[in-house]
Amino acid sequence: MVPQKKILLVEDEIHVVSFIQKGLSEDGFEVSVALDGLTGLKMARAAEFDLIILDIMLPEMNGLEVCSQIRSFNQKVPVLFLTALGTAENIVVGLDSGADDYLVKPFKFIELLARIRSLLRRSDVQETETTPSDDLYTFEDLELNDYNKTVTRGGKPVSLTSTEFRLLLLFMQNKYRVLSRIDILEAVWGIDFNMGTNVVDVYVNYLRRKLDVTGGPKLIHTVIGMGYVLKEDHESTV
Repeated sequence: MVPQKKILLVEDEIHVVSFIQKGLSEDGFEVSVALDGLTGLKMARAAEFDLIILDIMLPEMNGLEVCSQIRSFNQKVPVLFLTALGTAENIVVGLDSGADDYLVKPFKFIELLARIRSLLRRSDVQETETTPSDDLYTFEDLELNDYNKTVTRGGKPVSLTSTEFRLLLLFMQNKYRVLSRIDILEAVWGIDFNMGTNVVDVYVNYLRRKLDVTGGPKLIHTVIGMGYVLKEDHESTV
């Protein structure tokens, strides 16, 4: 028998807790609940969960801080923000704090379930990866190790958020291929991530700045009207 997936729900609205807990339990998940951020953080430290659902506006400690704290001791557990804060700026800040996905209230349970399943599938694939050599990607003087989640350029470490890392991994896995903004949204942020395409441009710029700090040639280029591509520096792209 396949063991139940364990989900930690950190949410202070009782009716939302009841709705989610009932739906996920009926779908075969084991759901633990924390009604404030500090309790949620303590529970995340004390037990292993397969996925964490976090509100942002929480008593005691806000969800952004909870997520950042979780990432300090657990890089692997998928974190999904479920919040009423729905602007593109809110979403970027949430993902920058270490979350893997972001769903805005009000929401349909079927969409929440789809997001959860997508994150768990991604996590399961990472868990079944075999040897470190399978996860080493290189391009020019850039090296990404997906096994230990490190990036170096010219031998110097590059510090990336989890979202920036996934974005760079996508480029490294698709060298010389032009990736549209929709391609990137679907691959990095998951299914039906409906927040417009501006976030792709924002994150590509974040990533470029961090990679260009070492002074090497630009590697991620804009293909006007089409998207972005990882390739050597050429004048034909921006």
